[in-house]
Amino acid sequence: MTEPLWTAREALAATGGILSNGTDWVAQGVSIDTRSLKPNDLFVVLKDQRDGHEFVPDAMARGAVSALVESERCGPGPHLVVPDALEGLRALARAARERSHAVRVAVTGSVGKTSVKEALAAVFRSVGRAHWSEKSYNNHWGVPLTLARMPRGTERAVFEMGMNHAGEIRELTTLVRPHVALVTRIGPAHLEHLGSMEAIADAKGEIFEGLMPDGVALYPADDPYAERLSSHAKQTAAGFLLDFGATAGSAVCVTQFESDAGGSRGRVSVLGKEVRFAISAVGDHWAWNAAAIFAAGIASGIDAEQVADALATVAPEQGRGKAAQITFPDGSFTLLDDSYNANPVSMRAGISVLAATAPQRGGRRVAVLGEMLELGPEAARLHAGLADALVSAEVDAVVLCGKLMKHLHDALPAGIETIYALDATAALGALAETLNDGDVVLIKGSNASGVHRIARALSEGTAFGQGKDF
Repeated sequence: MTEPLWTAREALAATGGILSNGTDWVAQGVSIDTRSLKPNDLFVVLKDQRDGHEFVPDAMARGAVSALVESERCGPGPHLVVPDALEGLRALARAARERSHAVRVAVTGSVGKTSVKEALAAVFRSVGRAHWSEKSYNNHWGVPLTLARMPRGTERAVFEMGMNHAGEIRELTTLVRPHVALVTRIGPAHLEHLGSMEAIADAKGEIFEGLMPDGVALYPADDPYAERLSSHAKQTAAGFLLDFGATAGSAVCVTQFESDAGGSRGRVSVLGKEVRFAISAVGDHWAWNAAAIFAAGIASGIDAEQVADALATVAPEQGRGKAAQITFPDGSFTLLDDSYNANPVSMRAGISVLAATAPQRGGRRVAVLGEMLELGPEAARLHAGLADALVSAEVDAVVLCGKLMKHLHDALPAGIETIYALDATAALGALAETLNDGDVVLIKGSNASGVHRIARALSEGTAFGQGKDF
């Protein structure tokens, strides 16, 4: 029989709440969304655009065993009543942490954190009982939810942590109390809220503050803010500092790397031990991602050769650089779907993937780029600054989407065919008209730009029908 995640009495002890209408339920999971709730889940009401109490009857109808609520008068079924449901979820998270002997790894960074987290989760699964953040559950409710879902027998767990403002990662890392804390890279994401690159590095460096005594701090040797991150780590309980990247002399150093449409491969020196690795993901940025994964793997007690074996099985997720061959009325083209969010660093990384992917049958390199948000006063300059990357990548045509992309449009040379559209619907229509047989097409942009819908329409074949339906 599957070991229960939470019994009523355990949840009561963790939260200090009151059990109502039932005291012997057993939960196999924790949910905050009735659309994804599974039978035997504990449903936690949270308040966002709507009050989660409204969904308690639906949760019970879908098989929830109980609901963590702030009021008993919200529907049928057993309830665990607490003054604050989000704080109740955090209390479950702390109790899950304390009852487990899992090695906990926390990951943050301006770019690469989800890709590194997913790959590291695959490494952990290959050697034992693993737990990890689903999707990008990396905020004030996603991290405690992930921790509250951690089975007591977990051996290794990895938690992604994101932020928009200073202080947010501090709150998350002190909840998780990681044994290993990793910063991938620093980039100009959230400049609008934080004001400077130094402030972004400081906010990301908060992740080290939650480290367990003698924990391991991992930071990118190649990053301009490496010394600043190292300084943050030295002021915490970190017992060990390891740098990673392509810089000679770093603790984990990628010494050879190449990437093409078939994937990426190279060699890495892990504390002096040379290891070959390969991964199906493409792009030069995977050199740094791989170094980060090896660093976190050995810090979690996994041999470098085992990390390499697991990496060979990892494939990129939808929207994160996955390549696919798409058939359309005029032939076929290669789609590079890197549409899940963007900032100037990740945008350049995506363009490098396009540069490394050769068109077929005389096709072209085409970039479909959505505007990047939360860049503050630097937005115009950072958008226009992508022009050199597109020229270097020998991109033939560019479809630009969103008001801020007008700055890039104006900066591009006449030799690149350029189409500018205010929204994703117009951009999709323009792209469908210009696609040729043999093209390779990169889709990249902030989520709010809507370019992920373009990638979906191309993948599902609806981009070429009447009306260009999304």
